[in-house]
Amino acid sequence: MPTFKHEGHRLAYTSFGSGPRTCVLIHGLLLSQKMHRPLAKDLAARGNRVVTLDLLGNGRSDRPRDMSRYSMTAFGEQVVGLLDHLEIDEAVIAGTSLGANAALEVLSAAPERVRGTVIEMPVLDNALMGCAIAFTPLMVALTFGEPVMRGIGAVARAIPTKRGPFWADVVLDAIRQDPAPSAAVLHGLFFGRVAPHRSERRTFTARTLVIGHRRDPVHPFSDSGMLVDEMPKARLLEADSIIELRMSPERLTGEIAAFLDECWKPQRKGGRSKRPRNVA
Repeated sequence: MPTFKHEGHRLAYTSFGSGPRTCVLIHGLLLSQKMHRPLAKDLAARGNRVVTLDLLGNGRSDRPRDMSRYSMTAFGEQVVGLLDHLEIDEAVIAGTSLGANAALEVLSAAPERVRGTVIEMPVLDNALMGCAIAFTPLMVALTFGEPVMRGIGAVARAIPTKRGPFWADVVLDAIRQDPAPSAAVLHGLFFGRVAPHRSERRTFTARTLVIGHRRDPVHPFSDSGMLVDEMPKARLLEADSIIELRMSPERLTGEIAAFLDECWKPQRKGGRSKRPRNVA
């Protein structure tokens, strides 16, 4: 798996397909880029170059134990670092949950590098209570129950990969990790900003597809609707559930692919069409 150095740490990524139309996919909390492999392959088959990234502390990237290394703003900067490493001027940035918020941070840090965004299940103002209830016990378990969590990880590592269902393996990958860096990730995020402030989000002018679903306190549908109201070029796509894109992806994958086509249409500036830079 290829890697690059960012702020002294090694970050892992994978490329699918080729061509000038690049889309970067960002994973969810404590998961890895593996979660987006099926979507990456589907989008690459439709003429896109797709890059998946393990953010710091996740997957095959470095996993320091220093909580100060982890924040949403740092994750956004890592995505920009990936674009710099691959010499990509512009890309569509797509993320799920934590990855959705990281995509918003890319818009904050380097809006000129963003051709469009796909924001699946953003975690914003209305999610704070649900996140506290869901993730505080996990943070406590990873921090104070480290020996127990190490034992659980050892059992998970004994289970062969690629033998069971794909999504079971994705979850097992998270359990297999050393619990101390995972705890540091949660601590860093818990004490940092969740996303750019709504006053800043109103200034984001990139085309945006927001995907949300109902009946999920960690990713409330009201956050998705609020983001669409705030961003002038955003539209809302309702998923049937959190698992639709994972288990029955045809409809949502088609919508995402159509959105990428829309993003890469030539843009006229000063009477001239702006085309994507040709990157192999």
